Amino acid sequence: MRTRLYRNGVVVKQGFPIDDVSDYVCDDDCVVWFDLCAPTPAELGAIGEELGLHELAVEDVLMDHQRPKLDVYDSHLFITVYGVRVDEEGTLQPVEIDVFATANALVTVRQNDGFDIDAVVARWDAGGGLAKNGVSFLLHGLLDYVVDGHFDLVQSLDGQVEELEDALFGDSGNHRELQRRTFALRKNMVRFRKIALPMREVVTALYRRDVHVVTAEMAPYYQDVHDHVLRVADWVDSLRELVSNLRETHLAQQGFRLNEIMKRLTGWAAIIAVPTAITGFYGQNVPYPGEGQPWGFWVSSLVVAAASIALYTVFKKKDWL
Repeated sequence: MRTRLYRNGVVVKQGFPIDDVSDYVCDDDCVVWFDLCAPTPAELGAIGEELGLHELAVEDVLMDHQRPKLDVYDSHLFITVYGVRVDEEGTLQPVEIDVFATANALVTVRQNDGFDIDAVVARWDAGGGLAKNGVSFLLHGLLDYVVDGHFDLVQSLDGQVEELEDALFGDSGNHRELQRRTFALRKNMVRFRKIALPMREVVTALYRRDVHVVTAEMAPYYQDVHDHVLRVADWVDSLRELVSNLRETHLAQQGFRLNEIMKRLTGWAAIIAVPTAITGFYGQNVPYPGEGQPWGFWVSSLVVAAASIALYTVFKKKDWL
């Protein structure tokens, strides 16, 4: 648990207990922030009583797999966003961050410690004079860090798509590995798309008149976040189409290779069939020309070689081999 008290844009106190929050939020010059990581229902209940949070919003924190959203209540906002990270196995691991925003208090509730809240605090500390905007400033810093994480991830995904394109048309013969990477990338893309696209609604909703969060001084900064959100959403959609095209192209290539293999096997089978027919004819238990004579053996061998060479030449010319 981390707590901070801002007075007129300056940090004046840190590390105080949550029980003291109600003493500070009554002062219009004060803004309080505190962070909880995987809190218990009892801790959330205490916070709800301290800040007068709506019970439905508190229940949403306890429910997993919430969609990114913004809910407006009489005394506060409830926002759900997701930080993103990729584990060592290359699997996308989103981290849910729930936010309660009142007139002069911001509460962040993290699902686990996979989201670096210290980086958000560092961004706030670098904000300088903008901190006087209170909750509007703090909420912007949090959203800006989350969206920057989305932007970094989509750039990484774009690089992976380019690597797959190079591998697809390269000389690598490990088609099983290529198929595995394509499937893993598509899976990450689908999960990320469910996180990135609803962020457009979240950031856009902050500009509504009944929200009263974005101050005039912070409006350009929120507009910048909104622009990044739109770019990420468009980028994700384009990458999703590219991955689908890569998958279809890979399947088409496999079909083409199979046809090439079957074409060559059929050509060689035809070449082998002619000598087999000739030797089979000479192997009959009936008299045949040259039976028992050396010239009969040489004639049959010459016919086998000439027929095989002729078939190979014709098939090669027609690109059947």
